[in-house]
Amino acid sequence: MTTLIHDLPGDWREGVFLGRLALPEGPTPVLVRKGRVHDISAWAPTSAQAAARPDLADAPGRDLGDLETLALSPAWNDADVAPRLLSPVDLQCIKASGVTFAISAVERVIEERARGDADKALAIREALADRVGADLSAVKPGSDQAYALKDALIADGLWSQYLEVAIGKDAEIFTKAPVLASVGWGELVGVRPDSAWNNPEPEVAILCDPAGRPVGAALGNDVNLRDIEGRSALLLGKAKDNNASAALGPFVRLFDDGFGMDDVRDATVSLEVRGDDGFVLEGSSSMRLISRDPLDLIGQTLNENHQYPDGFILYLGTMFAPIKDRDAPGQGFTHKPGDVVTVSSERLGTLRNRVTTTDRAPPWTVGVVELMYNLAGRGLLQERSI
Repeated sequence: MTTLIHDLPGDWREGVFLGRLALPEGPTPVLVRKGRVHDISAWAPTSAQAAARPDLADAPGRDLGDLETLALSPAWNDADVAPRLLSPVDLQCIKASGVTFAISAVERVIEERARGDADKALAIREALADRVGADLSAVKPGSDQAYALKDALIADGLWSQYLEVAIGKDAEIFTKAPVLASVGWGELVGVRPDSAWNNPEPEVAILCDPAGRPVGAALGNDVNLRDIEGRSALLLGKAKDNNASAALGPFVRLFDDGFGMDDVRDATVSLEVRGDDGFVLEGSSSMRLISRDPLDLIGQTLNENHQYPDGFILYLGTMFAPIKDRDAPGQGFTHKPGDVVTVSSERLGTLRNRVTTTDRAPPWTVGVVELMYNLAGRGLLQERSI
């Protein structure tokens, strides 16, 4: 049986990691340092408070033992098991950036033109991919070259709102999920039962403090319903924000002398989907191909126009849009319940989840009020932690 240790990066004993555990007493922020797990809830009751502190890497805490001895396993068969790993964020806003890779822009145009109909996607993809994808991959968003390409595409009748955010000056930044709504390693992820065309989106996510300072990075799965968004961009919320639709983990690896933003820029993100029907989908993408630097995306998220007093985590976008046929020629890929999805990167480990439908995923019941009652009952809110 797979345990968490199998899904950690090879140098996990050298890194420092922020996470959250479901303990019998309640959700608890933990720090993994030199391979040992420390309950830091008395120092910072929430992950958001911990990430806001500049001395996070040195946080004191109750030693829970070596991470390897905890033998954490996927909770998708028993959501009430404790301890289990939770999403590493709690009160932080969960943001996402879209269409940050050229191939992603092409696929969004296909969704739009197909109006959510997977049967039409193949012909549109063949007509657009060569013409648009090759041009987009070499264009810096917001540049004179980008505006010249925009004029040419309008003249060709190929312009799209998705190309606007792909090569225009403004990035697409949206709210992926409410606070406390994300799921972690080993949990179920959900797709709506009325969606017939959907896919995982393997990404790197950056955790930022209230001032927008990057604190660390995690892996993410921005579950996407292509048919619903393809019908209309105004349905983005319905396509993106659903029960168990935002996965993050296993931990946030904190930036330090051994791991930094350049490691994110150089990362390769791999995806594997294994279905109960024997279907296997594999692919990888390089963060070097992203069209907007992570710091630019962070700056377009938090600035003089918008603040996040509890910090935020930002999905950086994906270039991986699966088109491998699963059931019938030309219909491409879509999820089936039981799919096991793994998102991996060498320095961040592996985020592992199993697919269900949103109506069958464990309901989201612990909101901000419930969390505050829990922390108060544990005596963790008696004094200001920061």
